[in-house]
Amino acid sequence: MALTTIIFVFGNPDFVPDSLPLKILPRLQISFPAIQFEVKDPNEEWNVPEELMVIDTAVGIDKITVFHSLDDFAPAPRVSMHDFDALANLRFLKKLGKLRKVTIIGVPSNLSEDDAVNEITKKLPGLVPEKTNPRQFISRRPPHSGG
Repeated sequence: MALTTIIFVFGNPDFVPDSLPLKILPRLQISFPAIQFEVKDPNEEWNVPEELMVIDTAVGIDKITVFHSLDDFAPAPRVSMHDFDALANLRFLKKLGKLRKVTIIGVPSNLSEDDAVNEITKKLPGLVPEKTNPRQFISRRPPHSGG
């Protein structure tokens, strides 16, 4: 029996530049029913798997980009704890030894929903752990958003 792959999805539905991962989530869930997508607030406490996969908005990219290290990101400037961001939280968890491996699927905020879903749909099967049964990813074409 295959183990469940869990992917955390970060985003803010009330802030347009950070909302795309949440907007495309229903279509990803249909396309990849064997993956358990979990919407998380990056600043809340959650159980951290040793190998974490995240879908989140990334600034400074123009296409879906896969990152395998937190060192690939420049730290966000911070003025107060209110500005504590997902990257800072992930770096803190790594420093504590709670995070062994991280894969971040960076989503540019200016990409269309259709393009984001299509690009992630192409990349995701090659990113899931080998212990996941690859037959679970037989192509299910994501529904068109109609817009």
